[in-house]
Amino acid sequence: MNLDASSPVLGYQSGFGNEFSSEALPGALPVGQNSPQKAPYGLYAELLSGTAFTMVRSESRRTWMYRIQPSANHPAFVKLERQLAGGPLGPVTPNRLRWNPLPIPVEATDFIDGLVGMVANSGAEKPSGISIYHYRANTSMQRVFFNADGELLVVPEQGRLRICTELGRLDLEPLEIAVIPRGLKFRVELLDPQARGYVAENHGAPLRLPDLGPIGSNGLANPRDFLAPVAHYEDDQSRTTLVQKFLGELWGCELDHSPLNVVAWHGNNVPYKYDLRRFNTLGTVSFDHPDPSIFTVLTSPTSVPGLANLDFVIFPPRWMVAENTFRPPWFHRNLMNEFMGLIQGSYDAKAEGFLPGGASLHSCMSAHGPDGETCTKAIAAELQPSKIDNTMAFMFETSQVLRPSRFALECAQLQSNYDACWASLPATFTPNRR
Repeated sequence: MNLDASSPVLGYQSGFGNEFSSEALPGALPVGQNSPQKAPYGLYAELLSGTAFTMVRSESRRTWMYRIQPSANHPAFVKLERQLAGGPLGPVTPNRLRWNPLPIPVEATDFIDGLVGMVANSGAEKPSGISIYHYRANTSMQRVFFNADGELLVVPEQGRLRICTELGRLDLEPLEIAVIPRGLKFRVELLDPQARGYVAENHGAPLRLPDLGPIGSNGLANPRDFLAPVAHYEDDQSRTTLVQKFLGELWGCELDHSPLNVVAWHGNNVPYKYDLRRFNTLGTVSFDHPDPSIFTVLTSPTSVPGLANLDFVIFPPRWMVAENTFRPPWFHRNLMNEFMGLIQGSYDAKAEGFLPGGASLHSCMSAHGPDGETCTKAIAAELQPSKIDNTMAFMFETSQVLRPSRFALECAQLQSNYDACWASLPATFTPNRR
């Protein structure tokens, strides 16, 4: 049974951090040995390591693949003339920034060409930090891509995607996310005429579920709701362009076969998807807000306990029932750096100006919170249980300061009057009356 790129084969395995296994042909997965002298069906054994070999067992990420051609079968890579959009990082700024959605290009643009660098806090050669992109696309990739600089967290805002990887396929729609391990080859096909969304590139420790601590064993994102693909291979000898991102630059070579040719595999260094609508939101049933960390879906930790290289946090539909409590998020200044996006609806801390597909940046110790209109309404509101509905905002939060790219600071979508949304906050202090 040979499967080609048009085969509608989809399947998923449930769980997070599991040792998965899958084979597209019966008996293709060796039993009891990772690299036998003669692998079944004349396949080649290959290991994809996402962590150092000597990493403790609980942190180790690796996957054994059994493929038609080994990845080593490629010519020299050549630096591509067309590089990622966004340009170098711009000058340092402590100011609060917000952007309208970037338009989808008119000319044919695939997922790679549609990536636009917005902010970053370290170079791609560093072992920690993140880079954040918007993507815009109107055509499916005809080439295959892998990222040597970090794992990719893909957050669609509009348009469905099919992510064809070495280990199988993931179909993705807005309100779902996908994580693609560092170095894993993939192709993004569009299931709708156009697509747009966000990508966080994680240069640090691989993403994992946060510890629940006093919450206990249940709540937030449940491991069973994360889905990994089943094996699906392409036995295709057509000419294929393979592109890699290496230290921030795009390099390419030409293959005489599809590199998505893994027939069987086992391991825990796998791509996966998650439906944000399955997040079990927790909150107060007495008074005051819990910290927004209670909305964390995935985290990339640092060597300092509790200080994240990257937190992926969502603000989903939820009930608000706290007594005598200001309902929008409180005004705050934060050690962390927050890049926010909006997938659908509106965000409960902003009355206008923050649109689906847009973004905002609040850096370390940058004061922010609900805008003037939202604050005034919240103070005057009659408090009763109410539901925040038809919304999904999210935040890429990181402990290192994010610097905008030159493009992000100069593009027409940067809102020049963002600070004005707080200017209407009146002075209501009355020292002679409580």
